[in-house]
Amino acid sequence: MERRGAAAGGDVCMCQTVFPAHANHRGELSAGQLLKWMDAAACLAAEKHAGVSCVTASMDDIQFEEAARVGQIITIKAKVNRAFKTSMEVGIKVTVQDVLTDVEKIVSVAYATYVAKPVGAGKIELEPVKLLSTDDHLEHTLAIERRRIRLGYEQVFQNLMQESNKEGTFEEEDAVSTDLTHVQSIELVQPPHANHHGNTFGGQIMAWMETVASISASVEVGVRVEAYNCEEWIKDRARHINSAFLIFNSVNDKGELLTFPRIKPTTKDGMRRYLGAIARRRIRLARKCMLSAKEKPSDPWERSNQAYVSYSNIAALTHLAAKPAWEITGTLDDIKIWTHEEGDVLSLKVEMQVKIPSHLAFSLLSDFTFRQQWDKHFLTCEVLQAVNEDEKIYYVTSPPMTGHKPRDFVILVSQRQPCKPSEPYTVAVKSVTLTSMPPSPEYCRSEILCAGFQIYSDSNSSCTVCYFNKVTSGVMPYLAANLTGSSKSIEDTALECIKFLELKGSKY
Repeated sequence: MERRGAAAGGDVCMCQTVFPAHANHRGELSAGQLLKWMDAAACLAAEKHAGVSCVTASMDDIQFEEAARVGQIITIKAKVNRAFKTSMEVGIKVTVQDVLTDVEKIVSVAYATYVAKPVGAGKIELEPVKLLSTDDHLEHTLAIERRRIRLGYEQVFQNLMQESNKEGTFEEEDAVSTDLTHVQSIELVQPPHANHHGNTFGGQIMAWMETVASISASVEVGVRVEAYNCEEWIKDRARHINSAFLIFNSVNDKGELLTFPRIKPTTKDGMRRYLGAIARRRIRLARKCMLSAKEKPSDPWERSNQAYVSYSNIAALTHLAAKPAWEITGTLDDIKIWTHEEGDVLSLKVEMQVKIPSHLAFSLLSDFTFRQQWDKHFLTCEVLQAVNEDEKIYYVTSPPMTGHKPRDFVILVSQRQPCKPSEPYTVAVKSVTLTSMPPSPEYCRSEILCAGFQIYSDSNSSCTVCYFNKVTSGVMPYLAANLTGSSKSIEDTALECIKFLELKGSKY
């Protein structure tokens, strides 16, 4: 098996001026043209890393946040985030700049997957990406989480389709038949439509799809692409190239959003597509909510957003751990306490040296039913949902502080094993909302914004355990007392944690 990969990975920066030929009738850069540019830049980044030709396998959901107009400059930066065996994730960032005001805005941030195509019958295994910056490490780590979402999408979609089928039949007055929105286009592939390998590249196909979809436009538009050989114009021999679903907004001359007429499926296949659009919308809205939100109350845990809540859980802890300028505020034997200030947000890091293997520490710390054995802030802890082997939802109660009710939490615990030795084991924690566990008058329902553990292996018999917590009002009294020297609560808890891990670890 041949191993391929550029030493420094692949990154590409492309600048384009928006000319009238690139724009629609409103003078705005057409989405199809932008997709062509994005795919071209991302494919080149993939090929720079792989050292061989690459093809577009998929693009994640793409949101366009800003419109670019004629005369403005589009900048597209593409970089390989992580290489798997024969495929790689490429991150794409698009910005628009007004040359007169010099104001720059983000148009889109997207992720695409490309597959390396071997020469001849040989197989290729891609070299790892060389990580040069903190951002490189972050994107490299989170690429695994985004891959989990892609692989799990089909199952989430099928679950939502089953739910929609149970809700009953379609009833909508004054609806338009979907037959009226059908559009078909046939394109002859000519040399200008091909890439440097002589093939029609993904970006060109996306541009054609967007053109057809914009004519049909009825909120969500499904597009299917098939290819034929000119010499064999037989329908049965069509090759399926791609399917996609595009979302359109309709605006008037003032730029105000218009309301679309409702549609009415008239066939069994039309109903399947209608229900599928509802399922995809739920997934899309959940993804947008989870991935774009910053500080907010706990997310609801539903079938449509489980993958994205898990992703945001892991991502939040990964970003917190990677922040620069942590300041050490206390040391005690095998314990160090660090704090990080960012505006009015205070975060805590406790670093512990533990004399057991990292995989054992991970196993013990990821099972929160053990937590009350070493953490006095955990009074009870029970599993509400064992979602899968990596995700569990717990209900936790804490003892009351003087003059206050006892607190309770509903938390999601996401655990991840490292993909390579240099990466840490991760146990991420955040609050979620379950309809089956509403707040009780007996307790004060509290929130965990971001907390958890990263566990690094030091040797076969020792590891470094780092605990992180983005401090909330419930934790603040303990931290404040610790920093002023009037309490040793954090050190005491950390010592109990080390003692618990080493005692339990010695029995394995």
